[in-house]
Amino acid sequence: MAEVLVIDDDDMVRTMLLRTLARGGHTATGARDGAEGVAAFREKPADLVITDIFMPNQEGLATIMELRRSFPHIRIIAISGGGARASLDVLPVAEALGAQKTLRKPFTPAEVMDAVRDVLGS
Repeated sequence: MAEVLVIDDDDMVRTMLLRTLARGGHTATGARDGAEGVAAFREKPADLVITDIFMPNQEGLATIMELRRSFPHIRIIAISGGGARASLDVLPVAEALGAQKTLRKPFTPAEVMDAVRDVLGS
């Protein structure tokens, strides 16, 4: 199974994703923001990154761009509920920057696992 890095500032969402991925047989680690996530990826590259868009310190679009620049073949799923900017739909921008798949919060564990299978090709 795959190594997955989950980047999300919401502890509940991050924990749910980590548990869902572990139940699906994947090894998953978490980071609280994009800067922490990029550092974790550089230290131990993952097969897949799942990143939130709206986070403090370094948001998801900048994270996608930085990862894509340094690791052009990285697989990325972008997630967003819009946060305080719920009317702002940035998921198409995330795809344009290199996310292979996007998920809008709230999503189900089954939707997460379907997206992971699609992106990993398994």
